[in-house]
Amino acid sequence: MSATTVDAAGVPTREQVVRRHKAKKAALIAALVVCAAFPAAPIVWMLSSSFKTNGEIFAYPPRLVTSNFSFDAYVAILTDPEKLRFFFNSYLIAGAVTVLTLAVAVLAAYAFSRFEFPGKRLINVVVISVQAVPPITLLIPYFGLVVALGLYNTYPGLILTYMVFTLPYAIIMMTGYFNTLPRELDEAVKVDGGRPITALFRVLLPISVPGMVSVGVYTFMIAWNEYLFALTLTRTNDMRTVPIGIQLLMGQHAYEWNQMMAMSVLGSIPVLVLFLFFQRYFIGGMSAGAVKA
Repeated sequence: MSATTVDAAGVPTREQVVRRHKAKKAALIAALVVCAAFPAAPIVWMLSSSFKTNGEIFAYPPRLVTSNFSFDAYVAILTDPEKLRFFFNSYLIAGAVTVLTLAVAVLAAYAFSRFEFPGKRLINVVVISVQAVPPITLLIPYFGLVVALGLYNTYPGLILTYMVFTLPYAIIMMTGYFNTLPRELDEAVKVDGGRPITALFRVLLPISVPGMVSVGVYTFMIAWNEYLFALTLTRTNDMRTVPIGIQLLMGQHAYEWNQMMAMSVLGSIPVLVLFLFFQRYFIGGMSAGAVKA
């Protein structure tokens, strides 16, 4: 019997199998396109609106491509010292949180991974518990604490508060990453007369770059995008960050929608650039850190 016909038992022919496979593949691609379009649509509209006038943004029917293409919104943002200060604050705070979080997390994770000490299990439970607490429930207590310490409306107040929420994840991830590294590396350094701190900085850290990058990118994203605590723990515009700056464009009588969209685009660039540059390390670090905790 030919392979291209149906036998008496009703077995599909080769052409029918191929057609069904192509139909399933086409349906899968269509579903993926629809799923990708759903989160992409707001981003495309944000980018398009940043080049429009306020009136054109609400024109009906809506137009994705504007006939009055203009960089006026970006010029207004980039030539305003107050708005540029928002970006400076966000860079400074997010950068400091990332560096300090990595420094503390690496040391803590190395201790959890390589040593046994009293209270280790209890401290692990505390770290995980802090990660599980919704940040909004701690807003009022942290506000009172920051004011009592004299850190209200200061960089240290925001940096230390953000670290409370970034450190647990960083410690958990770096501990998992260190657990994937063979202990023979530490033993080799010990045989050569080196101390544990030498093994950490000379051997383990150089090969832990993927884990550190993934933790660093995640930490930077959290600090860069945070809104609630930045709003509560600051008072003056010279201490505000980008998310607060976008909100401040909502005036009492008018909203600067095109400037809000332009500032949102500019605020998205740092995280996007970080992810594009470190995507390979980010994915590798996330996967390795999740293997063994």
